[in-house]
Amino acid sequence: MSSEPIIIAIDGPSGVGKSTVARGVARRLELPYLETGAMYRALGWKIVQEDVDPEAQVPVEAIAATLELELEDRADGSVEVLLEGQPLDADIRLPRVSEVTSVTSSYPAVRRRMVALQRHFAQERGAVMEGRDIGTRVFPDTPHKFFLTAPLEIRVQRRMAQLEQTGQGELSLAAIEVEVANRDKRDSQRQESPLTLDSTYTVVETGELTAEQAIEVIVAAVAGPSPSPDGGC
Repeated sequence: MSSEPIIIAIDGPSGVGKSTVARGVARRLELPYLETGAMYRALGWKIVQEDVDPEAQVPVEAIAATLELELEDRADGSVEVLLEGQPLDADIRLPRVSEVTSVTSSYPAVRRRMVALQRHFAQERGAVMEGRDIGTRVFPDTPHKFFLTAPLEIRVQRRMAQLEQTGQGELSLAAIEVEVANRDKRDSQRQESPLTLDSTYTVVETGELTAEQAIEVIVAAVAGPSPSPDGGC
């Protein structure tokens, strides 16, 4: 049996259920769960707090280079992202932070810093990692790559529900649709680590699946085919 740590990449656009599914897969397989998007959102929140123009690449990359980010294990198996020693709160999900994050996460130096942290964490103990470039950039050699997708209207409804759960339900569905569509465009068209997939991924359509069903699809794929009764493959 291989002693290599198991690294599972779960990529896809916003609103497809990556976080929920990744948490469930990590729990089932007893692996750490890392939401890489929270790391980029931590930077986005810092940029907003510092009132820095997100379009100003040089100042943003300078902040990213010295940003105090730590990854700390939680008792439930997830990984908490600490910014300057403090846990993140619901403010990293604010629409303004989401918009800034989408812009600043495209900068090469930002992505290099985050990728280095992600690799350092997962290479030692394995992990279920979700984001937009885990299987293409962070761990391109992992055999466990999954790309989650869902129709735009379903993703918009999920985004609305997420905002309402955190007391931020003041946006209309139309406004959220514009936000999600714009982020899709930026993420897929950026030069550095765009949101994309290739033939090494297994695509999981989550639009008509429950979270538990999507989790089961991934867990079964990672486990691979069961051996036949005679011991063959």
